[in-house]
Amino acid sequence: MFNGFNMMFPDHSRPFNTTYKCYSVSMLPGNERQDVENGGKIIMPPSALDQLTRLNVEYPMLFKLTNNKINRSTHAGVLEFVADEGKIYIPYWMMHNLLLDEGDIVQIESVSLPVAKYSKFQPQSVEFLDITNPKAVLENCLRNFACLTTGDLIAIKYNNYTYELSVLETKPGSAVTIIECDMNVEFAPPVGYTEPEKRAKEEEPMAVDPAELMPEPAGFVAFKGAGSRLDGKKKKEGSVSESAPVHRANYVRGIPDYDHPFGLLRFDRTVRKVESNEDKTDEDPFEAFKGAGFSLKKSRK
Repeated sequence: MFNGFNMMFPDHSRPFNTTYKCYSVSMLPGNERQDVENGGKIIMPPSALDQLTRLNVEYPMLFKLTNNKINRSTHAGVLEFVADEGKIYIPYWMMHNLLLDEGDIVQIESVSLPVAKYSKFQPQSVEFLDITNPKAVLENCLRNFACLTTGDLIAIKYNNYTYELSVLETKPGSAVTIIECDMNVEFAPPVGYTEPEKRAKEEEPMAVDPAELMPEPAGFVAFKGAGSRLDGKKKKEGSVSESAPVHRANYVRGIPDYDHPFGLLRFDRTVRKVESNEDKTDEDPFEAFKGAGFSLKKSRK
């Protein structure tokens, strides 16, 4: 009696839980389906859709795939219900994560996952750094995914090259749905990446020492002699200020003075040679008011 009652009124709270033979997308009959291979969704048989409609399953439909042999699981969405009965077709990267071979048994269970808020990825090759805008590329590729699971190694395709990314972290849970969400994305350094060493610029030695170009002090140098105290005592060492400027030779234009004391201003007062009057003997001496005069008033004749 109760069995007939259960058949007439099925238990809508019972989740979808069954097993299928698992195959890669390349084994799917018909044309090649790259849209399935480059995403995170699976293809299930029509009987699964009929059973899901009879159960109280939340939308979007999300499933937990488990390999019971090694107790390893991942999560995926469903793309179509066109597979042969008793079979499902999943991307190759998903079979690699679950360590499944063609025709192995996989358990599928319907689940409800929280909406993603944060995720962190680690590229598995340094070639990923060649992408100009990796966040934009990842956002475009994740449109074919329905959920993410911490620990998975997903594969995305860009410019005819497949990049593998390890999902290091997801929030607010270890498995999240990325359908209609605002998710912050962060990248860890790729595997094998090393920070370039910052080398200090080594100054090349100068061929000629500028000190050798400076002229030696010549002539009178003030305060160069030894000093003595009036009281007859010996002077203390270091009592003479070393900051007193030392008069050097005349400044030579074009040769910098590298020993110039800080804060000291020097003005060039070189006396130029005055030309003697003997050199101007050929010129006429100047005489004031020597020119002819004119009258503003015309004379009458």
